[in-house]
Amino acid sequence: MANGLVIVAVLVLTLARQVRPQRVSADAKSWWVLPAVLVFMAVREPGLIDSRHPAASAGLLAAGVVAGLATGVAWAWSSSIRADASGEIWVRGSRATAAIWLGGAVLRLGLHGLGALAGVHQGSSATMVTVAAVLLARTAVVLHRVQGIRPAYRVTAGG
Repeated sequence: MANGLVIVAVLVLTLARQVRPQRVSADAKSWWVLPAVLVFMAVREPGLIDSRHPAASAGLLAAGVVAGLATGVAWAWSSSIRADASGEIWVRGSRATAAIWLGGAVLRLGLHGLGALAGVHQGSSATMVTVAAVLLARTAVVLHRVQGIRPAYRVTAGG
């Protein structure tokens, strides 16, 4: 239950932040912390891998991570990134971002359905690892894109 609430809270917060521009620091140093916390929470609980179907469970987990990474990369490339006159860099999700989020959720539900059909138990821990992969990939790609942005002009002190 607690894992489910953490997943929902992270997703709601992340999606809510996409509708308005967010300032990005090109030298962000803690961009990996939230994904690391999610993975830590996932692995500390038993049941990440179904002991009755370890190979199928590990395969579904790996597929979920790959799908999460792909979703995060697509999300990052669908976001607009620009610099303002002062040199601050801003990122904002687009309509394509919403479609990518929906597609990623459908893909995750499809993997969960495949697991259910095969009798593989997949708890919230697998979803947490997938969400961590999404956030990790998205932030890494956004930071990579930010490195290439230079404002066309700069405001200088005194004029």
